Amino acid sequence: MNKQKIGFLVDSGSDVPLEILEKANMKVIPLKIIYKDKEYTDKVDIHAQDVYDRLDEEIPKTSLPSGEIISELLQEFKNEGYEKVIAITISSGLSGTNNMVRLMAENVKELDVFTLDTKNIGVGSGLLAVKAADYVEKELDWEVIKEKLQDDVKKSKMFFHVPTLEYLQKGGRIGLVSSILGNVLNLKPVISCNENGIYYTAAKVRGNKKSIQKAIDLATEFAGDAKKYHLAIAFGGKTAEAQLDDIRADLKKALPNFVEIFEDQVSPALGVHTGPGLIGIGIQIIED
Repeated sequence: MNKQKIGFLVDSGSDVPLEILEKANMKVIPLKIIYKDKEYTDKVDIHAQDVYDRLDEEIPKTSLPSGEIISELLQEFKNEGYEKVIAITISSGLSGTNNMVRLMAENVKELDVFTLDTKNIGVGSGLLAVKAADYVEKELDWEVIKEKLQDDVKKSKMFFHVPTLEYLQKGGRIGLVSSILGNVLNLKPVISCNENGIYYTAAKVRGNKKSIQKAIDLATEFAGDAKKYHLAIAFGGKTAEAQLDDIRADLKKALPNFVEIFEDQVSPALGVHTGPGLIGIGIQIIED
């Protein structure tokens, strides 16, 4: 336990890098993957590739964790001697998890819970947990940590190459993304989350390769003249994973001043709504 007795609570859809989860001893709220015949726990007994392998036979549904589970996790913090908790969730514009955590936190007495709406999803959200752990490790004041994390929401961005919008449409997560992209022209969307944490179309590019490059270009544009930043690559399935070496090389060339670069497969919950082949390029600007 750190000196300020601050714990960390994150949801599984935030795709917090494993090394950060373990180092900071973060507790994870598991989202649910629901098939007609069985319910699975996100990243526990099901992984993204499992979802992709079954898409032809069934597209599952996802659901929020129960309030009971969240309450139990918060009570664990209290029992372990923590006095404060930083709860980091995916965008409230895409999931009700953030609101659920806030409601459950109100019922846990003598535990100061700060719930951060990242306005993002996947590792774009998880990068905020990376910063939270860093601030606590540096022993910043509690109020300063909260203020900085709120500010960091605007400094973190994710750009997703999505081969098809089929799964976003079927899952009702299309947001502000244009659903008519012209299959004949082979137009591929690059999507991101806007300031309200809602999906929107950041670009439309012809072909998968150019779409991935556009995601890198948009991350570079977002970085501007920043001197330091974290980078992240998220991938959906074996086909996307096979492209990692080339993508990593292109990303490092475009944004060489990175402090850390994180890579991982997306959570099953995100995979349900985006389908296989997804590539996400994340960037988080870091202050000196």
